[in-house]
Amino acid sequence: MPRPRPPVPEHYDVIVIGSGPGGASFAQRLAASGKKILILERGDYLPRSQKNWSADHVFLKNEYQADEVWEDERGRPFHPGLHYFVGGNSKVYGAALLRLREKDFGEIRHEDGVSPAWPLGYQDFAPWYDEAEALFEVHGLAGEDPLEPSRKAFPHPPVSHDPVIEDLDRRLGKAGLHPFHLPLGIRLREHSGLPAPRSVCIRCDAFDGFPCLLNGKADAQVMCVDPALERYPNLSLRTQSYARRLLTDAQGRRVTGVEVVTHGEAETLTADIVVSACGALSSALLFLRSANAAHPDGLANRSGQVGRNYMRHNQSVLMALLRWPNEGVFQKTLAFSDFYFGGKHADYPYPLGLVQMCAKVHPGQIMSEILPPWLQWLPRPPFNWLARHAMDFWLSSEDVPLPENRVFYRDGKVRLEVRETNARAHRLLRRETIRVLSQAYGFGRDRLAFFFKPVPLAGTSHQAGTLRFGQDPASSVLDLNCKAHEIDNLYAVDAGFFPSIGAVNPTLTIIANALRVAAHVEERLA
Repeated sequence: MPRPRPPVPEHYDVIVIGSGPGGASFAQRLAASGKKILILERGDYLPRSQKNWSADHVFLKNEYQADEVWEDERGRPFHPGLHYFVGGNSKVYGAALLRLREKDFGEIRHEDGVSPAWPLGYQDFAPWYDEAEALFEVHGLAGEDPLEPSRKAFPHPPVSHDPVIEDLDRRLGKAGLHPFHLPLGIRLREHSGLPAPRSVCIRCDAFDGFPCLLNGKADAQVMCVDPALERYPNLSLRTQSYARRLLTDAQGRRVTGVEVVTHGEAETLTADIVVSACGALSSALLFLRSANAAHPDGLANRSGQVGRNYMRHNQSVLMALLRWPNEGVFQKTLAFSDFYFGGKHADYPYPLGLVQMCAKVHPGQIMSEILPPWLQWLPRPPFNWLARHAMDFWLSSEDVPLPENRVFYRDGKVRLEVRETNARAHRLLRRETIRVLSQAYGFGRDRLAFFFKPVPLAGTSHQAGTLRFGQDPASSVLDLNCKAHEIDNLYAVDAGFFPSIGAVNPTLTIIANALRVAAHVEERLA
């Protein structure tokens, strides 16, 4: 008696690998077309529990961070700040959703090199920024930020300042700066500065860096994946499914299958179109480990650019220590861009970067993320005091894309090599921030003390640039629609396509571009 054949896996119109902001935004928009779409997520849903709001669990124990070990340029091991969950890294992001400045799309000169022009301009992305802000319920106030590009009004009003941030806003204005309400993706409804009775967000002190227990943060799972799965029966999701490699035809011109491992079992899934949205680092690694006879150096890597031109921003946390207790609770509502493009120093004509508030700091965060290692021996009580008197700022400066800054495999291990650029610009940004804060609060009895800590190599939250897009296949991996130059049915919609990164958080641009590419793919499939 013949043995029954195993069932043939379903064929899909589109397979999307990754459920972070890029993949989730792409899939939810394309799902309205009726096409058969599968989202693959290597992790599972992030567990909802009270631990979501515990700084010890989130920051000290790194409970939600991927359990992986990579190597730096010297072969030293480190744990990358990756999060494998439905929603990707957006489950723990700070939800600051800013547009790149209009000038960021052009060539910008820095002390350590040139930030290249994009092959598309701001106007090509403007309508998709509008759609992205509506999708992620971005709250803000148009016209406050002097460097903000031309735009429509925000879909939701700005998140109101706590009294202590309102006071900071006034002081910075008197010091000659132009602070503005930080655009936030948040499910918040307010009445007189307080959460409305049916608001999902309650303006708690566990926002930036924490998973939201109430789903009040506008992350990719909450805003895209779950609503789309509920609405569109043609969309499906498989969790704990790792895309090990992509298979191609003999000529290497089409992806013919996605080799997937689920609970230790391997199978090959097929689709007319495959979209990589694993994050800039993981998408590049997927391309590299999919090398075959037609693509010996990695998929779509004839240019040699896959994994290269990695950018992450120069970033640091600056803690201003007040003499009086800081009674603020929800602090991540303010930013200023007065030093973004520089111009304040006659002897330094280069851009410096963006300053934005961090959320309310907790003792566990200070121990793990802010104070330098040589102060970690302090007993726990001083950290409680520091947290109560702290006001924290996130500083971002642009780094220059260098071919030697790259992610790749060496001897079967992931290696991330980064040579820092524009370090002086970031030091000047920190110095200017300290100066204006000291001026704003006076030099008398209220004089501030400051601590700062640079974000190390393991801080991969702003990863970008490993699969840059462009018109020339010799110097780019993707074309203007983010399709691989060499492969007819392979796209990428995470931050890997960035030619440069500016100095604002990259997530809104990832979402906007994913929506743009989804419209192109819908037209192609039609």
